Amino acid sequence: QVKLVESGGGLVQPGGSLRLSCAASRNIFSIKDMGWYRQAPGMQRELVATIAPGGGTEYVDSVKGRFGISRDNAKSTVNLQMNSLKPDDTAVYFCNTVPALDFYWGQGTQVIVSS
Repeated sequence: QVKLVESGGGLVQPGGSLRLSCAASRNIFSIKDMGWYRQAPGMQRELVATIAPGGGTEYVDSVKGRFGISRDNAKSTVNLQMNSLKPDDTAVYFCNTVPALDFYWGQGTQVIVSS
């Protein structure tokens, strides 16, 4: 069974940057759309960035121009570069396929944007 493991979260000041990484135990990235999702306290989980096998990307409006999703199919990793972070970006971030599959949800990585 494939496992997805997220890393790279932490505490950062507003305006700062973080780079999240998602690693898979088996290469599924080359054949599936992959996405980064986030869940803020008391909120529903939302999809914030998607990358297709060919490299096409899509973003939710709130992160456009600030976040960049990338993939390395050879290394089975999907990354999320987050710049100009805002307190509203505080959430637990997860990676999964798009659409998401329940058995791929991992523990996520916590991002806290605060001064």
